[in-house]
Amino acid sequence: MTRYHREVGPYEVRPATEADLPGARSVMLDTFYHEFGYGYRPEWHADVVDLAGAYLVPERHALFVATKGDEVVATTGVRSTAPKSPPHPAWLAERYPSGPTAQLFRVYVRPEHRRCGLAKALVALATEFVADIPSYERLYLHTDTRIEGAEPFWRSAATEVHDNRDGDPISFQTVHFEIPLAR
Repeated sequence: MTRYHREVGPYEVRPATEADLPGARSVMLDTFYHEFGYGYRPEWHADVVDLAGAYLVPERHALFVATKGDEVVATTGVRSTAPKSPPHPAWLAERYPSGPTAQLFRVYVRPEHRRCGLAKALVALATEFVADIPSYERLYLHTDTRIEGAEPFWRSAATEVHDNRDGDPISFQTVHFEIPLAR
């Protein structure tokens, strides 16, 4: 995993280590509470409680972080998991089954570190990681478009698969994407 490394200005973007897990968890939980506004939900966020078990231990899974000094300021994870939560259309789970599908998770950047190229660098490393694993056929993700900058970012990096927005500003405003794998 040492080849998945980038320097982005004063930041280091790389695979997470055990020492990074408390900082990564903090970025994720702060995002749930301060950005999404609904906090930790065990049915959606169980991976955050056991980051090592979800991302560091299983083969074909990974957690990447951006650090500035000793502080983790951004994250992204890769898991082999079909889309299921929050509730998505059944045909998406059929199109992106566990096994041949890598799903991008937890692409979060602390607000004070945004607009520095960290999400782009993290997604590039994660995409490279997925492309290097022959058993992965595709890379899927979904985003909540209420997060400032999320939709334009993903439209610049991925191909839309399904727009699941229903017009209700209180419900999920989810758009689903796929990132092409260069092999």
